[in-house]
Amino acid sequence: MKGHIELLLISIFDPCYISTASLYSVTKFPPPAELPPLEQLGFRSLVMAQPAGNSGWLRGKVKAVMSGDTLVIMGFTKAEIPPEKTIVLAHLSAPRLARRGGQDDPFAWESREFLRKLCIGKDVVFRTEYTIPNFSREFCSVFIGTSNIGNEVVTHGWAKVKEAKGEVTPEHTELLRLEEQARQQGVGLWDRSPGSVEASIRNLPPSAVGDPSNLDAMGLLASNKGKPMEAIVEQVRDGSSLRVYLLPDFQFVQVFVAGIQAPSMGRRTTQEPTIPIEVPTEDTNGETNSESRGPLTSAQRITASSGFNEVSPDPFGREAKHFTEIRVLNRDVRIVLEGVDKFSNLIGSVYYSDGETAKDLAMELIENGYAKYVEWSASMMEEEARRKLKAAELQAKKTKLRLWTNYVPPATNSKAISDNFTGKVVEVVSGDCIVVADDSLPFGSPAAERRVNLSSIRCPKLGNPRREEKPAPYAREAREFLRTRLMGRQVQVSMEYSRKVPVADGSAAPAGPADSRVMGFGSVFLLTPGKETEDVSATTPPTQQPGVNVAELIIARGFGTVIRHRDFEERSNYYENLLAAETRATAGRKGIHSAKDPPVMHVTDLLTASAKKAKDFLPFLQRNRRMTAVVEYVLSGHRFKLFVPKETCSIAFSFSGVRCPGRDEPYSNEAIALMRRKIMQRDVEIEVETVDRTGTFLGSLWESKTNVAIHLLEAGLARLQTFGADRIPDAHLLAQAEQSAKKQKLKIWENYVEGEEVTNGATPDKKQKEEIKVVVTEVLSGGKFYVQAVSDQKVASIQQQLANLNLKEAPVLGAFNPKKGDTVLAQFSADNSWNRAMVVSGPRGVVQSTKDKFEVFYIDYGNQEVVSYNQLRPLDASVSSAPGLAQLCQLAYLKVPTLEDDYGQEAAMHLSESTLSGPKEFTAVIEERDTSGGKVKGQGTGSILLVTLIDPESDISINASMLKGGLARMEKRRRWEPKDRQVALDELEKYQTEARTKRLGMWEYGDIESDDDENPLPGAKKAGAGKR
Repeated sequence: MKGHIELLLISIFDPCYISTASLYSVTKFPPPAELPPLEQLGFRSLVMAQPAGNSGWLRGKVKAVMSGDTLVIMGFTKAEIPPEKTIVLAHLSAPRLARRGGQDDPFAWESREFLRKLCIGKDVVFRTEYTIPNFSREFCSVFIGTSNIGNEVVTHGWAKVKEAKGEVTPEHTELLRLEEQARQQGVGLWDRSPGSVEASIRNLPPSAVGDPSNLDAMGLLASNKGKPMEAIVEQVRDGSSLRVYLLPDFQFVQVFVAGIQAPSMGRRTTQEPTIPIEVPTEDTNGETNSESRGPLTSAQRITASSGFNEVSPDPFGREAKHFTEIRVLNRDVRIVLEGVDKFSNLIGSVYYSDGETAKDLAMELIENGYAKYVEWSASMMEEEARRKLKAAELQAKKTKLRLWTNYVPPATNSKAISDNFTGKVVEVVSGDCIVVADDSLPFGSPAAERRVNLSSIRCPKLGNPRREEKPAPYAREAREFLRTRLMGRQVQVSMEYSRKVPVADGSAAPAGPADSRVMGFGSVFLLTPGKETEDVSATTPPTQQPGVNVAELIIARGFGTVIRHRDFEERSNYYENLLAAETRATAGRKGIHSAKDPPVMHVTDLLTASAKKAKDFLPFLQRNRRMTAVVEYVLSGHRFKLFVPKETCSIAFSFSGVRCPGRDEPYSNEAIALMRRKIMQRDVEIEVETVDRTGTFLGSLWESKTNVAIHLLEAGLARLQTFGADRIPDAHLLAQAEQSAKKQKLKIWENYVEGEEVTNGATPDKKQKEEIKVVVTEVLSGGKFYVQAVSDQKVASIQQQLANLNLKEAPVLGAFNPKKGDTVLAQFSADNSWNRAMVVSGPRGVVQSTKDKFEVFYIDYGNQEVVSYNQLRPLDASVSSAPGLAQLCQLAYLKVPTLEDDYGQEAAMHLSESTLSGPKEFTAVIEERDTSGGKVKGQGTGSILLVTLIDPESDISINASMLKGGLARMEKRRRWEPKDRQVALDELEKYQTEARTKRLGMWEYGDIESDDDENPLPGAKKAGAGKR
């Protein structure tokens, strides 16, 4: 059995009869005391599988063919490396192939080739017929199905039958008969035609293995670059290194598989002394050469191994080698040379046949986790082949396959998201960022406009004029390219990942929550193709994407580059298409890839210049009555930033005689939204009349030959100032549009009464108060409470996102450490629902126990409670970034006792019963905004709305009912009151007088002392029972 182990290693490492020194350079035998039992060596299944019956027949698969009569058979096991056995066909002797530097026996190559093509990779059944003393290989009968391989070889004349010594068996007799038949037919070895013997001996050129000077590697590459070369693999050194015969010249070379590197098989660092190994005899059956050596003794093993320092195989080195062997060893392959390294080693792609398909060995090794991608040899390959190998390696890493079992992905600040929507493009921020108005949200809603950064691409930066940062080359061209193709077009957006970036520069470096923001990245598709389709690859199957990929469009024009993501960093779902587009742009020398100087444009920005400079430009803008311009930005409903190409300047422009509501006034945002939809970044025509003292140019603006001011007036979002109206073009059309809005009582005209308006703009109309539909979610005291806006679309959106979250088990201690101010998910104790919450306080330092307590404020409802650590979960950035939905309100015109004062508890109970007794909507009329509210013990930020809360089912407001019950009193009147405030206070005073007269509530003991100081904001309830 010891001899068998040695010869088995010959079958693995020396299928083409390498030297004894080479054999021992890869084989080390431990001393006898260290030799484990055969079962531990993996030879327990040496019987190859179950015996075929009890007759001694075994099953296996032919792994290699060493010569015309010798096979390597591997067993059927579930192990990654099954046991192997080297056998010789019984009673036969085939010609011997040349050793290194030697010469073939006549017909040796044809004999080996016949047997190789007959049985390589096929399942066989075999049985040992006899053995020879001191020779470990067994002599066997082998069958493929019902065909006897020995008989086939002899029939075709590719082996001689040894003379029998002793009893002649029927099998041997049959072989002799077939040999005589082949001799008479003159086939195979028995071919005696003139020159046949000489022609059968290969003329082998010097081997290039170990001696690169025997091969002109660069010449071979130059003549065969990119062409498939026929070859036969003779030896597999490791998973990615092969020794092959290049056909038809039989040049023996070593080829490294391009783009990959398999684990090493180990090596010895010193030369091992040559110890002869046994060689199969060619003498008569049963007779051996007296000079042949038997297996090494234990002493010889110790002596042979004592002078060497062996490096063990790398993990999965043996498995990778076996994986390659069972696919290409002794097989026909095609090699495409990719390059030559500095040591004249050949680098190439290896393709082998698997049925009717050709497979790439490099790809198979990478996909199965047996090799790594290496850039030094991959750089010799085509771009597409490199991308496929890199993608396959990334997938193997994600599944932690074999080599990557212990792989730990690097930290990344990107996170995958999935959100698809359709909408209309309303702004192109830069070449890689656009703003899309979501069709599913109401027109004019701030949440409807969503900023989308194009996935996996980067365009030149536009700079910042206020910081004196100039645009990078091709930055303007990139934005203009998208503007002319996207503005106003319907698109489909597929959000793919988000990334936390610093606010300062937008780079991808990680940052803390205080100075960072979350950016969403996605792919944008044009649903209706236009002139831009010429820029997209015709090879991209249309079924793979819903339309023209905008990112691919801009990359193909050379206006951007594709980001080279790190492993495990989220990227575009169409990343391969982007890389292909970049390759085309680079080859075509387009845009930033061009060797030409980039176009230069000097733009005068009059918005940052003085008013005097703006006035100096007025004659140039009035020179031609109408001029073409581009709306760069909507500053308000009636004021815009325009770019005038002819004068290469940017100006502030305002409608002449038309005014929209100012900032923070009702309908101001709606006017801005309308103008963004209508004219943002559109080509328009302007006619400049004059310039005001701030440097803003006044005039008229047309889009598609329609005066844009008409849209504002018709929608009731602007008013016409009649002073100087005779100078305004289309003045009669503007007046008609305003009159139409008045008749329909639209927006700012909703309370308009015929005949009450003041003409000539002498006195402005009465300011309309903003009203919102709300639901009360939490009562803090008798005067303060939280509400949610009923019409706010973000409520349903956030609730849907929370419902779709897959909440895992409680996080491991140390992995999740909530800090004060963090937004997390918290489980509300009243109904066990999960809601967004802000951490108000918690334990100092790292969490030590799952029972640690945290005080949290529910930002969407307004209540607050203490929960344990296991009731908290981390929250995705895409959900946590949205502001809280709870708005803090206060009853206007009232002074309500605090919870600690007399009647404070009664006031709070009355307000709770009036607002939280059931699902009820209220109308909140905003009387004033208190911007000094700030944060109240973690209970929200921002302004407090002073409101009149109206119950549609009652004839009086909640404010009035508090006064009527004696649970609140009116604020002290000021010396000078606006008229609308006087009217409201007069109405409320009637209810306060009624309560005082009836001695209700705080009036029980008569008039109470007046207190002019405002009540401090009440403390937060610790565990409110707000609505959910």
